[in-house]
Amino acid sequence: MQNIIVALDAMGGDFGPQVTVPAALRSLLLFPELKVILTGDQTAITSKLSLLVGCGTYPRLSIKHSDKVISDSEKPSLALRHGSESSMAMAVDLVANDFANACISAGNTGALVAISRFKLKLLPGLEQPALISTLPTALGNKTWMLDLGANVSSSPDSIFQFALMGSILAEQHLGRLPRVALLNIGSEKIKGNHLVKHAAKMLYQNKLVNFIGYIEGNQLLYDAADVIVCDGFLGNICLKVCEGTAQLFMDKLKLTLVGSSLRTWIAKKIFSGLFAELQTLNPDQYNGASLLGLNGVVIKSHGGANVLAIVNAITEAVYEVRQKVSTHITDRLKSVLCERHY
Repeated sequence: MQNIIVALDAMGGDFGPQVTVPAALRSLLLFPELKVILTGDQTAITSKLSLLVGCGTYPRLSIKHSDKVISDSEKPSLALRHGSESSMAMAVDLVANDFANACISAGNTGALVAISRFKLKLLPGLEQPALISTLPTALGNKTWMLDLGANVSSSPDSIFQFALMGSILAEQHLGRLPRVALLNIGSEKIKGNHLVKHAAKMLYQNKLVNFIGYIEGNQLLYDAADVIVCDGFLGNICLKVCEGTAQLFMDKLKLTLVGSSLRTWIAKKIFSGLFAELQTLNPDQYNGASLLGLNGVVIKSHGGANVLAIVNAITEAVYEVRQKVSTHITDRLKSVLCERHY
């Protein structure tokens, strides 16, 4: 069995070692082939480890010390210039220097994109990387969506490349050629701006992507496509709206189940099963956005991730290393560039 080494930025996110350390330990139990390198403050990490497992040894877990953390408010340009010794940059460095197969951080998104792009470089022929993650659907399936915020603006060529990369990743999970759609203000071909129309023209002409046309925002969670493509500005807004709506719905439902009145007792009988079912909408279940298009696996966790969410991000990293997603993307890109279909 091939060993898989994951570098985890232990200091990233809202909770740092409080969630990253137990998530690393839980992931080691899930994957016998996994090794984890925690980058960050050694004192904070070992303190949390001692609380969880006492004075035992950790044969598949190691620590690379850094006393620097990139703040959420730091500009990507400054993080790139001055953050080379940060816990985030160290995690990326381990991948760039072949000491790890993948890295994960819940820290500053812009900084992670900038540092990863600088250290790992884009795959040949790509214009931009893209963040991709899954959304739940009404039928219990998953839909992959990108770009979720790696880039503020993109060209039609980049949108086409996002569609290609998203299709390749989804295909590894689904075992079939996925349905790919562009997010637009309407499903009719006449709708949309220059960016969307130009990208659609290239996708219709290409045989390597199963392009089914446009979908609207109200179809995001209804299994209308396996891969939904848009620019990063729109994608990030859509993701946050979906997460906020799901959280609002669950919070409202929780309130109906609090108390000891007859009405509350009846509500508990009616809605307790529904509440358990709705946990599938919890964003933590889908944590771990892949930064596609780089010479290495980089996973971005959301900043408020809990232990389960970080475990899910590590799981995605392990899967992408096993499936050699970067290699598949490189091979497909070569085919497209050779055929000059766009």
